[in-house]
Amino acid sequence: MTIFEDLESEVRSYSRVWPVVFDRAEGSTLYSEDGKPYLDFFAGAGALNYGHNNPVLKDALLDYISRDGVSHALDMFTVAKRDFLQTLDDVVLRPRALDYKVVFPGPGGANAVEAALKLAREVTGRHQVVSFTNSFHGMTLGALAVSGNATKRAAAGVPLAHTTPMPYDGYLDGALPDSRYLERLLSDAGSGLDRPAAVVVETVQGEGGLGTARAEWLRDLADLCRRHGVLVIVDDVQMGCGRTGAFFSFEDAGIVPDIVCLSKSIGGYGLPLALTLIRRDLDVWQPGVHNGTFRGVSPAFVTGAQALRTYWSDDVLEKSTRARGDRVTAALEDVVAAHRGAGLQVRGRGLAVGLRLPEPGAASEVCAAAFRDGLLVETSGAHDDVVKLLPPLTTSDDEIDEGLRIIRTSVSSVLTRSRH
Repeated sequence: MTIFEDLESEVRSYSRVWPVVFDRAEGSTLYSEDGKPYLDFFAGAGALNYGHNNPVLKDALLDYISRDGVSHALDMFTVAKRDFLQTLDDVVLRPRALDYKVVFPGPGGANAVEAALKLAREVTGRHQVVSFTNSFHGMTLGALAVSGNATKRAAAGVPLAHTTPMPYDGYLDGALPDSRYLERLLSDAGSGLDRPAAVVVETVQGEGGLGTARAEWLRDLADLCRRHGVLVIVDDVQMGCGRTGAFFSFEDAGIVPDIVCLSKSIGGYGLPLALTLIRRDLDVWQPGVHNGTFRGVSPAFVTGAQALRTYWSDDVLEKSTRARGDRVTAALEDVVAAHRGAGLQVRGRGLAVGLRLPEPGAASEVCAAAFRDGLLVETSGAHDDVVKLLPPLTTSDDEIDEGLRIIRTSVSSVLTRSRH
C-alpha cells in the first residue's frame, strides 16, 4: 500500500472504504491480489451494467484492437463511430420514436451535463437553470451548480450561480404538492424567479439517497416546462442503460425530454464515453464551439455498439432487471419488517435499490461489515444514510441471493451492536 499513500492524492475515496489491492475481475466479482473474491454490488458506480470483462464485449474489443482499429480520432469520422451511431439509432432511438441528434461532449457524465446546460442557455438566451434538492450531476463547476450536496458544492471554491433549487418529489413530505410550488413561481410575476432556460432532473437520485420521482410528478414537471417554454434535461448518466428496467429511466413515465445525458454504461465495457442527446431543432451550435480531445474513444464505440446489439435488441434484459429489482426490493422490505422500530426504509427502483438507516453512521457500518464478508456496496445520500445496491444487470440469481444474505447479516449485526 505504500506507493498509494506516498504518491496518490488525499482526495481518493473508494480505496479508503475498500482498502485492498484489486487485481482482476470477472462478471459480478472482483478479486484482490491475494485471490479473495468480492461480490460487486457497486459496478463502477453504474458503469458496469454488463459486468466486468463481459466476454461478448471483450471479444469485440480484442478483435478491433488486433486489427489496428483507430483508437483516437477526436470527432473525425471512423468506422467504429458510424457503427455505434447506426446501432444506437436502430436499437434504441427509432424503436422508441425518439428523434434525437447525438453530441459527443467528452469522456464522462459531467461533460454530458455541462454540454446540456450550455446548449440550453444558448438556445433560449436565458441563463437560469432549475435543479432539485438532493440532486447530483457531476464535479465540474456547472454540474456542481445544479447539484444539492453541500459538501461537494463547497469544494468548488467559488460561488455557484445561475441556478435555483426546487423541492424534489416527496421532499416536503406531502405538506405541499411539490410540483405545484414551481408552477406557482413560474406563473407569478412577483415570485422573483426568472424564467429558466431548463430544468435538470434525475428520475432516481443515485447519489442523493435513491430518492425516486413518481411517474405522475415527472409528467406534471414535463407539462409545466412545455407550457412555460422551459427545456427538460434528464440526467440518465447512472440510471440509464437499463438500470431501472427500461433503457431510459424516464420511459415508464411516458415523457420525452428535450435533452438526455448518458455516460457510464453507454460504453458497455467500462471505457469512457458520454452522450448528450438533443432534440433535433435544438442543434444550433456552430462547428467547434463545444469540443474536447476525448470526445469519442473508439474502443468504447465498439463495446458500446456490441452491448446495444447484444442486450437491447429484445426485451430479455429489461424483464430480468425488473424481476430482479422486485426481488431485491421484497428482500429489503423483509429486512425492514425484521427490524421494526429501527426506522429503516427501502428506496429506489429497478436494480438501483437501497436501505435507509436513519441512525448516524449506521449505513457506513453496514457497508464496512458487508466488505468484511466479501461484498462491495457504497453509501448514498447527503448524510451517507442509505446503503445502495447497484449490482450489474447480468448478475445471476445465486449472486443476488448471496449479496442479500450478506446485507441481512450486516444490517442485523450493526443494529444489534447499536442496541447494546
